[in-house]
Amino acid sequence: MTAHGGVVDVELSGGVIGRVVPSGAGAEVVRVGPGDVDLTGQVLLASFVEPHAHLDKALTASLARNVTGDLAGAIAAIQTLLPASTVEDFTTRAEAALRIQLAMGTTHVRTHVNVGVQSGMRALEALVDVRERWRGLVDLQLVALVSNPLDGQPGRDLRRALAEGADVAGGCPHLDPEPHRAVAICLDAAGEAGRPLDLHTDETLDPRLLTLATLADLVGRTGFPHGVTASHCVSLAMQPPDVQVRVAEQVAAAGIAVVALPQTNLFLQGRNHAVGTPRGLTAVAPLRRAGVTVAAGGDNLRDPFNLVGRGDALETASLMVTCGHLTPDEALASVSDAPRRALGLPAVSLAPGSPADLVALPAANALEALAAAGEQRTVWRAGRIVARTTVHAELAEPQRPAPRAEPVRRPGTEPYDAQPDQWEAAS
Repeated sequence: MTAHGGVVDVELSGGVIGRVVPSGAGAEVVRVGPGDVDLTGQVLLASFVEPHAHLDKALTASLARNVTGDLAGAIAAIQTLLPASTVEDFTTRAEAALRIQLAMGTTHVRTHVNVGVQSGMRALEALVDVRERWRGLVDLQLVALVSNPLDGQPGRDLRRALAEGADVAGGCPHLDPEPHRAVAICLDAAGEAGRPLDLHTDETLDPRLLTLATLADLVGRTGFPHGVTASHCVSLAMQPPDVQVRVAEQVAAAGIAVVALPQTNLFLQGRNHAVGTPRGLTAVAPLRRAGVTVAAGGDNLRDPFNLVGRGDALETASLMVTCGHLTPDEALASVSDAPRRALGLPAVSLAPGSPADLVALPAANALEALAAAGEQRTVWRAGRIVARTTVHAELAEPQRPAPRAEPVRRPGTEPYDAQPDQWEAAS
């Protein structure tokens, strides 16, 4: 079934969708063969895209404890782990996370990779190797995530990482001693390397930090041509409405995509707000109204920055309904169509010529798929099945009610069944 309940037959050929016809249109149109998959009772969607992961940190929640529960505590916790992590450690964590995500229907991932002070280039070395070995299953884009201050060694680390295999320039300018200058340094490094830019941007509820506006201004004035993404953008939600509108329009004009990260931000942000705790999510509605591409990602997976998570894009989409107030269709687009645009990937749809990157799961339509989000899924990458999960449940049946015996009537307890005129006479 399609996302909206239509029943079709889909033919895949050469890694793309060949034909899509109404189900039962005739054997001469769709030939049934041993390699075909019966998706009766399932909905077929574009596969998911994770626009913001941290595969080098994944699955470390039990190894590095976040004592305070906030962003500072998460950073402190991971700093106790990364320096001693080996290339093999990073590889093992990344591949374990990729297996989880692929089984859930994600075929493309952009992951930030710590380079420089904490782990040297070991994590990048590991992820470059993972990227090449997983190509065609889950395609990876690697973002060089450097520390601060960017006008020192971290800035040099960024340029080195881009020369040694990173696909995208990254960083956290809002944590820099000179945030606005740090934005410019990252943009310059990306421009020199001819690579896209994806920054952790304003991951704070402090309204005094708004480097997103600086980024939009610099990209607009320089005409940076390689693609720009701003991830988090939490402080935008803390601005007055007129500022939100103005900055959103700047971001749209500059062609910057924004990645909302509901689960990690809900976990880390707002701990000092005892009353009326902010959601910790960017200003989704003003950005969308301005025409900004707003994607959604899972961010951290069971590490000090987010202790839980299923590695499932539908979990992220569900949160975009709950806390981002998107419609179900919009939420699904935020984990498929929107991140494809943000990452520069081809669009996927149930139409001839589209890449055959698909996921099927039991449901009558997209809404039911999002609401139930079961683990049973079949995943295609370039027309080839790359993951299949089956689920079998056995439930005990409730006891059947015992047959009811006819009640024994005692004299004088029979129900009154007189006709209406008898009622009137009795009254």
